[in-house]
Amino acid sequence: MGERIVITGLGSVSALGVGVEPFRSALLAGTAGIRDLEKIDCSGLRVVIGAQVPHFKAADYLDEALLPYLDRFSQFALIATKEALNDSGLTAGQYENAAAIIGTGCGGKETDEATYSQLYRDGRSRVHPLTIPKGMPSAAASQVSLQMKIKGPVFFVTSACTSSGHAIAQAALMIRHGLVDVAIAGGTDAPFTCGLLKSWDMLRVLSKDTCRPFSKDRSGMVLGEGAGILVLESERHAKARGADIYAELAGFGMSSDAGHITDPSVDGAARTIGLCLQDAQLSPADVQYINAHGTATQANDVTETAAISKIFKENAASLAVSSTKSMHGHALGAAGGLELVATVLSVKEGFIPPTVNFTEAGDGCDLDYVPNEVRFGSIDAALSNSFAFGGLNAVLAVRAFQ
Repeated sequence: MGERIVITGLGSVSALGVGVEPFRSALLAGTAGIRDLEKIDCSGLRVVIGAQVPHFKAADYLDEALLPYLDRFSQFALIATKEALNDSGLTAGQYENAAAIIGTGCGGKETDEATYSQLYRDGRSRVHPLTIPKGMPSAAASQVSLQMKIKGPVFFVTSACTSSGHAIAQAALMIRHGLVDVAIAGGTDAPFTCGLLKSWDMLRVLSKDTCRPFSKDRSGMVLGEGAGILVLESERHAKARGADIYAELAGFGMSSDAGHITDPSVDGAARTIGLCLQDAQLSPADVQYINAHGTATQANDVTETAAISKIFKENAASLAVSSTKSMHGHALGAAGGLELVATVLSVKEGFIPPTVNFTEAGDGCDLDYVPNEVRFGSIDAALSNSFAFGGLNAVLAVRAFQ
């Protein structure tokens, strides 16, 4: 198995607020960050709600001289990374040979949209000279490297809604095999642009009112934005410096359905859950909680429920399953990072966030979805599921640190 991997720092930007503390408080209270869209031309859009970061001003958190180089998705990544490093007790530049692996589903969409609007709507003949370094999908990872003085392996991962899960698994592999002692990993996305919203609108998977995962009257997903970043370390390294440890990242599973570009597979999701349990050396009876992918689409919720039941069998009835997307929305490439932060807090502090807006269970949704109110109790092990368009799957396992 190689090095045991522990989690020593958390950082979060989401519709529930900037920082882990407002994120944690909202999970405990069952507070949703879904509201009418702001600062976006919604004319012609069927769906005008989303989970945007409230009252966000980048200059409140970042040096104004840096802002011309930063698309919104990079801003989120930097803010969450700074928080995670501070939380871990590490400082920028303290470990040059750390890794930074950041996932994104969309990249710099605000930069892209501004550029194309200037060219094709406003008739300009030139664009800003920083357009490429600001908008390229790897910009967030590069900026984390630049600002935090990380000189080890740095790259971005893009696999739609599984981007964070894949990034975290890659970081864990590097630590497990001794390539680095410290890794910053997670995901970031900022999808609220007119062009992207219109594109999602045409898929007919967005809800017009709110996000109700696993409910009979669910009407689709709600887009979100933000970043979820974690500091991973080898247990040896963390103990040597006296770090406070949240939990162990016990294992992971990754697979592809190799089936349909948008229709999820029970077998693919189940296989990934099984691979994760195997890698973490956990049995189904060892797991008390799953932070579900839980998008509130008709296809996902039934498929995910069936996949969980297929692996957990008789243990599925006693398993708590919830979707925090009901609160922070579906933040695409950032979703897995935010949800792993939620899962780590659950294991560390002994609470299970609710699935808010839950009404009654939908057909094919027959598990315990922790409806509407937080639940307290000891959690020894938990999973965090990510299943993406393209049939790309990742599941992460978190275990209480002993």
